[in-house]
Amino acid sequence: MCGSMSSAGNPYHNAQAESFMKTLKVEEVYRAGYETFADVAARWPMFIEQIFNSKRLHSALGYQTPEGFETLFAQKAA
Repeated sequence: MCGSMSSAGNPYHNAQAESFMKTLKVEEVYRAGYETFADVAARWPMFIEQIFNSKRLHSALGYQTPEGFETLFAQKAA
């Protein structure tokens, strides 16, 4: 990940990243009780792929999962 700063007068530039980080902390980090960095490196990709992208509903996508939204979009485009 690469940090970014909002341009002058645009407080919403980084809103998606901030929202994701809040979700990651609340739904994974605080619950998992990591002991080593290796634990983090092993669990975060799994959380992102198996929970965040495939099961968790996203309000910006009409309360669909990202995978479901992409599937629907691909069907409409074909």
